[in-house]
Amino acid sequence: MLQRLSIEWMKLKNYRTFWILSILYVVSIFGANYIVYRIQQAIFEEKQAKGVVQLFIGGPPFAFPNVWHTTTYISSFLLLLPGLLMIISVTNEYSFKTHRQNVIDGWNRREFISTKIMLALIGALFSTILVTLTALSFGFLQGEPFTTEKSIKVFYFFIQALSYSLVALLFALLFKRGGLAIGIFFLYPLVLENLISALMNRYLDFSGRYLPLESTDNLIPFPLFENVQRQIIKAPNFTALLIVALVYIALYVFFISRKFETDDL
Repeated sequence: MLQRLSIEWMKLKNYRTFWILSILYVVSIFGANYIVYRIQQAIFEEKQAKGVVQLFIGGPPFAFPNVWHTTTYISSFLLLLPGLLMIISVTNEYSFKTHRQNVIDGWNRREFISTKIMLALIGALFSTILVTLTALSFGFLQGEPFTTEKSIKVFYFFIQALSYSLVALLFALLFKRGGLAIGIFFLYPLVLENLISALMNRYLDFSGRYLPLESTDNLIPFPLFENVQRQIIKAPNFTALLIVALVYIALYVFFISRKFETDDL
């Protein structure tokens, strides 16, 4: 596996788009959180606003323990970028026939696709480490005592990141063309699944929460005014959401492997 990963790295390390998107992703994670951090600072400087906000959220969103929830929620909106990288990586294999060359050179199909799945796992781990460091930075900046309370959200973020990367990998294998796969990958979570989820939540007792990407998105709900939300909207069952998300991940891996192993190269 290490040898195959080193070959994958050789494919990516001189690819300018990979570095541009990677740097953009790192900067965006910190930048998006910093923008919200500055906004909350301005709010908490006003004494009257501070009292009202604390009544609803129980403290600054970037202080421990709230920072674990806040940073993972904000960062989750940027998970389309690692998915974009995954699609470009895989569709380039089809464009330049390198996937076929790897098989000719001695890899079997299972080895090739397992390497791509491992790349998705590595990407999710990298995203999780990045978000953890961001949360720690803002948490210590606020000066509150360190605590791991609510840090389960970091694990939920890893599940979410892995899910998005595997969906991107699946779309890349299904459509093979970069432009088409990217378009559908962005359209599906932003429009199609949101629309279906809204209809299911309204008419089928919030069952839309258990759609493929919605199940992971709902593991990290909007962090502000959470207590008020629970009185207005039926609270999700996080254990059920996690189980469903893990089942989907297993299905992604199965269909990704099955697709490539039986596909015409």
